[in-house]
Amino acid sequence: MPKCFGIVAGEKSGDILGASLMRALKIRYPDAQFVGVGGPEMLALGCESITTMDRLAVMGFVEPLGRLPELFRLKRALRELLLARSVDAFIGIDSPDFNLRLESELRSLGIKTVHYVSPSVWAYRRKRIFKIAAAVDLMLTLFPFEVDIYREHSVPVRCVGHPLADQLVPADAAAKVAARERFGIAQDVNVVALMPGSRGGEISRLGPVFLASAIAALEDDASLRFLIPASGAESRARIESLLRGAGLVSGDPFLLVDDSHAAMTAADLVVLASGTATLEALLLRRPMIVGYKLAALTHFIASRLVSIPYVALPNLLAREGLVPELLQDELTEEHLLAEMQAFFAGERETSGLLERFESIHQSLKLDASRQAAEAIALLIERGTLE
Repeated sequence: MPKCFGIVAGEKSGDILGASLMRALKIRYPDAQFVGVGGPEMLALGCESITTMDRLAVMGFVEPLGRLPELFRLKRALRELLLARSVDAFIGIDSPDFNLRLESELRSLGIKTVHYVSPSVWAYRRKRIFKIAAAVDLMLTLFPFEVDIYREHSVPVRCVGHPLADQLVPADAAAKVAARERFGIAQDVNVVALMPGSRGGEISRLGPVFLASAIAALEDDASLRFLIPASGAESRARIESLLRGAGLVSGDPFLLVDDSHAAMTAADLVVLASGTATLEALLLRRPMIVGYKLAALTHFIASRLVSIPYVALPNLLAREGLVPELLQDELTEEHLLAEMQAFFAGERETSGLLERFESIHQSLKLDASRQAAEAIALLIERGTLE
């Protein structure tokens, strides 16, 4: 009888992780079936999704409150569906507020549960580790520093590395030339990739500051060119609205594009929201400036809970401030402009930075999807990772 896996991803990065994991599981179980919630990458591989992935794409402490009735209905529908399909295991990919609750219910009903991507228990709400221990049979982490807290609390865990570290190669000079040719950008100008996030809230909070700083930077260097990737139709529409508000259209010097990796490859510097994109920039060996703003109430709550010195992944992985972070009130046009000017004036040392990026890349290059699939197979076949 074919193996059947429940699987839920709540945003684009989870969709990419889920699709890569599905491919790896299909190597071991060619007839495997997948049912739950997924995005376009997972749907293309045959995942049966009972709703669109964007219905789970909420974040923060306050923002999800208005969606609670819908989310509770979705959780109940998934629980009943997964029980009816007698899934061999459930795999919750990130989206911990939703997935851990569903995992807890499924585990109490005898279904093996896997959580892929560790919640930030090492950063805040450390007592969640007890709820996690009660909810999951296996935690799959992306980063080595996340393993210790699970071992301390006897939660079966495996660090599988990050699939992006397996997939992405550093963007060398030839790749940079090709990317610029693709976008019609001269080879002898400075290029910045502006990446204010993919969610509507991120774009509305970060986009105006990023754009204002870029416009100000043009006063110092009129030859500067800016690439702005859009992850989908909704993001594109929001960014186009920002450009129109500043009296601009996509073209020269601000070009709206649909490929973030190519945009980063073409760039000398990436200005971006904190998140997975910062890891992508690291893997492509691109210097960066990281900015982020939360909704005011969410920041008020988070600032009283978070106990880590950094938020950007390169800095968390290095355990030091490798790249500049401009957070909340520090993210202003003036501060961001000053950071960009310092970079292009040669005031930021880059050779040592890129060496550290290389070291971090190698620590994460562990054949993640194969390892994750192997750990899941051991769980459902033997009930142990040994």
